Amino acid sequence: MTAAPDGDVHGPVDGARCTAHPCAVEERREIAGLRERKKRRTRLALIDAALDLFLEKGYDATTIDEIVAAVEVSQRTFFRYFATKEDVVTAFLGEYDKLMAEALAARPAHERPFTALLESLRVMLRTSAATGGGDSDRFRRIRQVLKSTPALEAAQTARYSAAEKTLAAEIARREGVDAADDLRPHFIVAFHTAAARVAFEDCARNDIWDPETVAARVEESLALAVATMREWV
Repeated sequence: MTAAPDGDVHGPVDGARCTAHPCAVEERREIAGLRERKKRRTRLALIDAALDLFLEKGYDATTIDEIVAAVEVSQRTFFRYFATKEDVVTAFLGEYDKLMAEALAARPAHERPFTALLESLRVMLRTSAATGGGDSDRFRRIRQVLKSTPALEAAQTARYSAAEKTLAAEIARREGVDAADDLRPHFIVAFHTAAARVAFEDCARNDIWDPETVAARVEESLALAVATMREWV
C-alpha cells in the first residue's frame, strides 16, 4: 500500500477537493507569477547582454553563441524568447508598442482620438518610469545600436508601420469607421506618432534619459505640436 504524500493525509478524494480550495488556487497563482517573473528576468538578461555586446563588438560581429554564453543559458533558451538576433532589439520596443495599443483599447469611449492617444502614451511613460530607469537605459542603448547598424533600419521601419496600423485600427473602431476606407484614423495616428517621435529624438539629442524628465518634455512637445497645427495650418 502506497503512503499518501505529506500534507495529503485524507487520501485522494480530499486531495482532489483541495485543488479547488482558495489556498490552493492562490498558491498556483503565486507559482505562475514566479514563473512569469523568472521568464522576464531571463528575457531582460538576454537583451542586456546582447546590447552590451552589440555596442562593444558591433551588431554584425556578435553571435548568438556569445549572447547566450554571457547569460549562461542555452541557445534553446534564447530561441524560446527570440526568433532571431534582430528580435533582441526590436522585440523590446515591440513590448511598448503592445502596451500602447492595450492602453488605447482601454480608454473611455467618449475620449477624442488624440486625447486617447496622449493618455495611452502617458501609460507607456509611467510604465517605463516604474522600472527605476532600467528600461530608459535600454532605450538609450538600443538607440545607439540602431544608429550604428544600418541593417536594422528595415526592421525598425516595419515595426513603426505595424504599430501605427494597429493604433489606426483601434481609433477607427472607437470612432465607428472603416480604416480601410477612411484615412482620418491614419492621419491622427501619424500626427501623434510623429510628434512623439520628434519629442523623444529631442530628448536623445540632449542626452536626456531620466524617465520623469522625458515624460515632461514629451508632454510639452505634444502640446506644442497641437498648438502649431492650430496656428500654422
